[in-house]
Amino acid sequence: MKVIQLFKNESSLIKRASAGNRDAQQRIYEKHSPKMLSVCRQYIKDIHHAEEAMLNGFFKVFKHLKDFKEDGSFEGWIRRIMVRESISFLRQHKKLEFQEDLGFENEEVFNNINSKMDVADIQTIIDALPEGYKMVFVMYAVEGYKHAEIAKMLDITEGTSKSQLFKARKMLQDKLKTINSSVYGAN
Repeated sequence: MKVIQLFKNESSLIKRASAGNRDAQQRIYEKHSPKMLSVCRQYIKDIHHAEEAMLNGFFKVFKHLKDFKEDGSFEGWIRRIMVRESISFLRQHKKLEFQEDLGFENEEVFNNINSKMDVADIQTIIDALPEGYKMVFVMYAVEGYKHAEIAKMLDITEGTSKSQLFKARKMLQDKLKTINSSVYGAN
């Protein structure tokens, strides 16, 4: 019964916010900003730039709040705006480049993340990827976008998206192998 009540409260909050109620907008911001900053941070290394992208994203959220259809999750709708805003931020700052490469080796890439690594360490390793690799990796592996969606959003081919993902995984695997062998003395 509480779940239904929470949904009605959120729906009411959204309606008030879309009518320009600043208190309702503040409550939406306070509820969703920590997660949305995390989303922006996955794409943008510098926390201050990630905050800027998030704030621009919330500006768009409130500007287009009347367009939100209650078909899906409100958080998911906001998340898509944040992903697009992060991509836009990187494009504006010319930090987003892709190597057009349709041919890539089809060797297996294994997931061998050491469970003792914390999230900050993993994020640091992902941040070290070239921006194009990182963008496609996060969109595919973290956000769950398909290559066709990634290609459309980034204005690249599906082959380029697949290639960027393959290369990102390979670089991550090599980095993790190096870390594991230096920490545990294993190969």
